[in-house]
Amino acid sequence: MAGEPAQMKDEGFSITVNGKPVRVAEGTHVAAAVMMANEPSRYSVGGEARAPFCGMGICMECRATVDGVPQMRTCQLVCSPGMEVVAG
Repeated sequence: MAGEPAQMKDEGFSITVNGKPVRVAEGTHVAAAVMMANEPSRYSVGGEARAPFCGMGICMECRATVDGVPQMRTCQLVCSPGMEVVAG
């Protein structure tokens, strides 16, 4: 009917972030999944937890190992089913 919100399908899937299963919707970027898992993206050389900052791949604060590939810019990478992310 007109004026009623469209129903959204739940077509999500799970990925793993630092060993934690995280359920994400299709189109979710890995950086968002890392934040959903309440994990830092990485630690600075001084030991400070870091998180995504720019969201467009320039600052490099979102880097993590994704499916065994280190230093991936997670703000530019869309999640896929079964993906394994090691952040921090």
